[in-house]
Amino acid sequence: MARILVIGGTGFIGRHAAAALRARGHYVVASSRLAIDLARDGEALLRDKLETFEIVVNCAGLVRDAGESSMAEVHAAGASRLFRAAMTADVKRLIHVSALGVEACGETAYQQTKAVAEEALAALDPTSKRLDWRILRPSLVVGRGGASSNWLCAAAALPMLPRLGDGRWRFQPVHVADVAELISRLAEGAPSQRRLDVVGPAPMDMDGLLLCLREWLGLAPTQFFHVPDRLLLLAASIMGRVASGPLNREIVTLLERGNVSDPGPMAAALGRAPRALETALALEPACEPDRLAARLFLWRPALRWSLGLLWIATGVLSFGLYSQAKSEALLSEIGLRGLPALVALFGGAALDLLLGLALLLAPRRRLTGWLMLASMVAFSGFAAFLPADYWLHPFAPLLKNLPLAAALLVMIAMEP
Repeated sequence: MARILVIGGTGFIGRHAAAALRARGHYVVASSRLAIDLARDGEALLRDKLETFEIVVNCAGLVRDAGESSMAEVHAAGASRLFRAAMTADVKRLIHVSALGVEACGETAYQQTKAVAEEALAALDPTSKRLDWRILRPSLVVGRGGASSNWLCAAAALPMLPRLGDGRWRFQPVHVADVAELISRLAEGAPSQRRLDVVGPAPMDMDGLLLCLREWLGLAPTQFFHVPDRLLLLAASIMGRVASGPLNREIVTLLERGNVSDPGPMAAALGRAPRALETALALEPACEPDRLAARLFLWRPALRWSLGLLWIATGVLSFGLYSQAKSEALLSEIGLRGLPALVALFGGAALDLLLGLALLLAPRRRLTGWLMLASMVAFSGFAAFLPADYWLHPFAPLLKNLPLAAALLVMIAMEP
């Protein structure tokens, strides 16, 4: 039994790698960024955190700059500090998960920063027996719970399948279970090349991948519709700014570049051929929650933005775009006049505006959702004293709060 540290152990590949290593009897610590932050931890601190472990697996990575952490800090500078710390901490073996297609002169920051880490690891004294290292370069990794898999399943669950890249995008998707098993074998000393391309058995285009995922979801066959490249780039640019998922312009650039390699070296290290994606997926049959997650994936940001914009519009309208006299007349029907009416009017408008902005911009969306629901319940309590016409009107101005409350509860449940 070895003591193994999996950095990025709460991420997609890290979770599966940690589980596979534990299943083989190893003592495994799966660290999150809270425990080991490659963007912030210095070399001395990293050495202290590594010194009790024999093997380190680095699965930490970003698909975009995120908050206080950038790809340059995590992939390049942070990973380089980690490698030097592993040398001085007497770690016996280090497995670094990079990506297929990484190169110093690549078109994207993702490629370039990953390349810096690869070269930093390769530059360690090759004659030293103090650290046995391996670099894994996976193609598209597919499996339940993966960020890329989530949006690909969402595309596969649409009424019609989007044709992306016009057949130009070619990659060799590999199932995460094979990646985790490979990491486990290398951790135990299985022989392999220093840099190992991690790919499935055969290339596949996007049409084939979406059809494969749709079949796995158990959905009926459907037709394709063409997505123009410009529209795709526009959508990727918007998603890159307003969402935290893996779809952005850099990822589209990587997909256009192609992502294929010879599966032979991986098969030698794995002790068998990597499984075809259809076979690997069939071992984990999809169920109703998988189909529901795929169908809701694209609507989650739409629901949040529509609710946030509704609250913002309500606040802005109450600040004077809607007749103040009519607002004061409405408040007078529940007994609020003069200064109390103005406080209620403009205080409520400010609250709506702040809650709408918080839902769109602040990180604690679940809390904001609960605050929105509480404010709506409070408003409905005051509105209960309004004349019955406000409840019985055919346009249902107050009864609409019921589906709005349901929408808020759904949004809260869908947020992480």
